[in-house]
Amino acid sequence: MSIQNKMEKYSVKIKEDIWIEMSDGVKLSAKIWLPILRDSQPLPAILEFIPYRKGDASSMRDFVIHHFFAENGYVSIRPDMRGHGDSEGIMEDEYSLRERKDAVEIINWIEKQEWSNGKVGMTGISWGGIASLQAAINRPKALKAIIPVGASVDRYYDDGAYLVGGYPGQGLGWGAVMFHYCARPPDFDIVGDRWKDMWRDRIEKTPLYAEKWLSHQLRDETWINGSICEDYDKINIPVLAISGWYDCWPNTVIRLLENLSSPVKAISGSWAHVYPHLNDVDHSDSFLNQALIWWNYWLKDNKSINVLKEPAFKAYIQESHLPNPNETIKNGYWVEEETWPSENISLQQFDLLFDLDNNTDNNYAVINSPLSLGLNSGEYMPISGFAEYPQNQKEDDAKSVCFESKVLENDIEILGTSYVNLRLKSNKDLGLIVARFCDVAPDGTSCLISYGLLNLKLRHGKDKCAPVQPEDFMDITIRMNDTGWRVKKGQKLRLALSTNMWPMAWPMAKDFLITIDKTASNFQIPIRNSKNTESFKNSSLKIKNKILTQINHQVKKEPSANRYISKDPGSNEIHYHVSHDGGKVNFLDKKLDFQAKNSQDYYIKDGNSLSAKITYKAEFFLQRNDWLVQSKSFLTVKCDEKYFYLKGNIKTYEGKHLFMEKKWNTRIKRDIY
Repeated sequence: MSIQNKMEKYSVKIKEDIWIEMSDGVKLSAKIWLPILRDSQPLPAILEFIPYRKGDASSMRDFVIHHFFAENGYVSIRPDMRGHGDSEGIMEDEYSLRERKDAVEIINWIEKQEWSNGKVGMTGISWGGIASLQAAINRPKALKAIIPVGASVDRYYDDGAYLVGGYPGQGLGWGAVMFHYCARPPDFDIVGDRWKDMWRDRIEKTPLYAEKWLSHQLRDETWINGSICEDYDKINIPVLAISGWYDCWPNTVIRLLENLSSPVKAISGSWAHVYPHLNDVDHSDSFLNQALIWWNYWLKDNKSINVLKEPAFKAYIQESHLPNPNETIKNGYWVEEETWPSENISLQQFDLLFDLDNNTDNNYAVINSPLSLGLNSGEYMPISGFAEYPQNQKEDDAKSVCFESKVLENDIEILGTSYVNLRLKSNKDLGLIVARFCDVAPDGTSCLISYGLLNLKLRHGKDKCAPVQPEDFMDITIRMNDTGWRVKKGQKLRLALSTNMWPMAWPMAKDFLITIDKTASNFQIPIRNSKNTESFKNSSLKIKNKILTQINHQVKKEPSANRYISKDPGSNEIHYHVSHDGGKVNFLDKKLDFQAKNSQDYYIKDGNSLSAKITYKAEFFLQRNDWLVQSKSFLTVKCDEKYFYLKGNIKTYEGKHLFMEKKWNTRIKRDIY
């Protein structure tokens, strides 16, 4: 597959701040990378459609990707979504109908340009990946193929706000952070004197997304809107789906493999929520080569590599290793599955027989976990690598009810989805059950393989609240996050069950006990028969992009992070602090300084579920000569038995003077907690 590296490279011309007018009159600002050709032949185009400010916040990342595509013969386009960067308008919510319409209109605009050959590909990570899938559902004629990376197909199930029905504290912060993104001004060098009016309009009209999302605790139209899983059959173009096992959305690639009828190929590696080539994982840096092969086949009719003959699924299998919260390099190997579902994989059932908890008898296990359990689980959405990965699970395992295998006499290779099937009851009218799947070393070190959780009120579906009858047994299934893992002989498999996972999931309104009927419960694991397959060694996944063009910039302050856990023995309050400082960067061509930082503080007291509290803070700084703008925001979420309480504000500054302030103080009923 290295043939791609021999293709002609083009010089690139960059057009800044191209205006694309939408049907409602709103103009979106776009940046375009144009290959310089010896003739005027039309070219295919690559679109990335995201809100993350092409002029500063994402400009370094954007430049690497889009310059690479352009030098390989593609017009690469990066607009700011409405209400962001230098674009006009207001963002009412993420993935709105208007946003999806904008994407289609941009694709139609691309098709009409003189440099266009009428073929468009769309890609992006996270928001951009979801936008690609949503555009595919709307079927604009010029859209011929997509590459969604680190994307979600179900906005309720795993898209930041809710996690299998347990409200994640870490996900709640996304609503606060996203508003802060919206409250940043356009660049006066681009939009002129109207920048103040545009800034004021954004602050006044952009909603607090966290408030809106928390008001919809069931999977209603708010979440169905834009959820790809509702419309799998509408996608009729080729899809190359990519994600990482440590991404917050590791399940998407298999869901797309199993549900799309159009051509679909999938890749899962051991990286987190970041473009693979921008991660430190040593096997991930060839994303751009993979993308180029895909684009060449579908957009240039270059059949030198027939992507249709590629395996359905390329997956990285991690091997047993010691947990390390800073870990980015993970030992393992790639495998290929020609089809999916694969005949090489069988779902094997294990009974819950090896009970390590002293508070159980032969048939039943009783669970009542401390509220502080979960502090070692890592970030819901790891990105930076600053101690974001799971730590040793031994401490949390000790607070859980655990079931173990015997010492393995042979390696076990796992690939796909595990399921925990439980017959259980709660002693109250509510309940949360958490399952963690761990790889346990001979010295007791416990490494997290996967996890899943379920709010018992949502056991019959995420769109309906099913009352929990105290002391009545019920049958539930927990879908674990997909993974690829090899547990080496001499290790043990451990299933740890608990009733809390803080701060990933908000605790229930009152204390409760869960009783497990072990005789009617089991654990299903997808075991791969590696004897029937070969690991591949010559894949383009191992090709390195030796030279990646960088934007002209100077780092004035290196990024940093801080993380600590403390406990006040007097109040019994546990404080979990996480902060990220993105550093300070000067974009030399724009003569623009940019800086952003944020922090999250999680508070809880064991024995008091109503003590849960989260505070999010964010700051933004932008300066060119004597033009200086800043914003500072915070949001605090706490609760009582009946309500969530949200209190926050945002202050924006022009120079040293307050430009505008906005405050919130609201309560939202706890419907399912």
